[in-house]
Amino acid sequence: MWWNFVGRSSEEIAQAREEWERGDRFGEVHGYAGERLRAPELPAVGLKPRGRAR
Repeated sequence: MWWNFVGRSSEEIAQAREEWERGDRFGEVHGYAGERLRAPELPAVGLKPRGRAR
């Protein structure tokens, strides 16, 4: 998990971020008067997967 995205790998997180920035795949929040929030840049280091919850 990173920011508002959940994925199984760094690549899936990066893809979700790209889709968010393009306005693809994710819906809009109705009733929010501000501009669409920008996703922060991905960290320069790779994201580490977390262990499974038991």
